[in-house]
Amino acid sequence: MSSIPSQEPAPATAGGPVTGESELVAYEDAPLRLFHFRVAVSASGGEFSDGFGLGIIGISLSRAAPQLGLTPVWMGVLGGASLAGLFAGSLLSGAAADRFGRRPFFGFNMALLGILCVLQVLVRSSAELLVLRLAIGLVLGTDYAVNKSMLVEFTPRRARGRILGLLSVAWAMGYACAYFVGFALDGVGAEPWRWMLLSSAVPCFLVFPLRVTLPESPMWLTNHGQAAAAARIVRERLGPGVAPPVGMVSARTSQGRWRQLFSPTWRRRTLVGCAFFTCLVIPYFAVGTFVAQVMSAMNVESGYVGGLMYNFALLGGAVAGLVVVDRISRRSFLVGSFWLAAVATLILALWTHIPGLAMVVLFTVFAGVLSAASNLVYVYLPSFFLPISGLRASGSPARRAVRARR
Repeated sequence: MSSIPSQEPAPATAGGPVTGESELVAYEDAPLRLFHFRVAVSASGGEFSDGFGLGIIGISLSRAAPQLGLTPVWMGVLGGASLAGLFAGSLLSGAAADRFGRRPFFGFNMALLGILCVLQVLVRSSAELLVLRLAIGLVLGTDYAVNKSMLVEFTPRRARGRILGLLSVAWAMGYACAYFVGFALDGVGAEPWRWMLLSSAVPCFLVFPLRVTLPESPMWLTNHGQAAAAARIVRERLGPGVAPPVGMVSARTSQGRWRQLFSPTWRRRTLVGCAFFTCLVIPYFAVGTFVAQVMSAMNVESGYVGGLMYNFALLGGAVAGLVVVDRISRRSFLVGSFWLAAVATLILALWTHIPGLAMVVLFTVFAGVLSAASNLVYVYLPSFFLPISGLRASGSPARRAVRARR
């Protein structure tokens, strides 16, 4: 590990650039480089893979039911298996990423995820598929814990909101794309559901080379006493005119222990994050995972067309949310979107003889509004833990663990 030359200026302070032999731009104010774009693509590709892997299961299970002898209970269990695994994976890996670094998880989890997706082709029973879906959820949990942390810690603050918002669009694209790919593969071979599940490995293997060649987060290195390594990465990737990041916490507090998240100082933020996800993802995935079946069960003439509109709404809502997220206050966006989704759901619940078209429109509004609100996952909630970056990855699973209920 090389050390910083003695003539190099002192690290930047939180207030701005540092002065030594020459002025350095503070790490948080670094100019956008191609490297930042590469990190953003790597993170967004992971979100796309996550969304695709969770979205493909609903349509594939409907085709696998005859071959695997799936009862409605088994379909529900398999549909939620990855989400249960995600719950455990995010809780366990968040603290580990705060202790051992972002890169071990960020760099290699997509390769492992792709291998598990390929193994789904070989299953011969519902129990085998259940084990694999649980394992896939565990790996997805590692990405949920470190993906945003890695992007936040590399991205200049002036562009951070917009770039983080792209993660929501990428996730919605992956989820919607899974629906379209699933129907495109329907009828391929005697067991098309195997091809559907196999397709989820493709984005994982495409993203892996981008991730594995990225360095460790300089912010994490600085907070763990490796300032020389952090300075070298900043020099090589961002240029000699950018100062290394400033340590924000002591080595002791950078462990990201759970007791800190639930301490009096941070308890309210942690509980608000958990409540946000509970209200967002339970209805989101209760419908989304089996949207075609839900539409058909509610006597919509074409469950596929209804599902198509639902998934287009997810994608359109994510884009719309990215446009407005910096135009209104985060709190107004959060409260307003939940009210709109609640009204749409209430009408669906109380209108007993609702026409098919009205039902599809209300489901579309519901999906679009919740998908727009999901931008706040990437833009609003990470700011809760910005003052202590040592808790950033641990805070991510605390905020996102309830997505396992989806």
